[in-house]
Amino acid sequence: MLSFLLVIGGGSANWAEAAPRPFFLWQSLVTGRYICVQGNPGSGWTRFAGPYKNGACRDH
Repeated sequence: MLSFLLVIGGGSANWAEAAPRPFFLWQSLVTGRYICVQGNPGSGWTRFAGPYKNGACRDH
């Protein structure tokens, strides 16, 4: 039982140190519109700039 708790405790300690996913500015291939998101919005978009630390896609 103790080894089981050590495995769970060690795993959660690593999770707590994980950094948030970065944001990227994406441009629509159809309309040219820009959006700022953390994940890939789909096949109709291309990554334009980034990474950024915030959802406004600004450096500060």
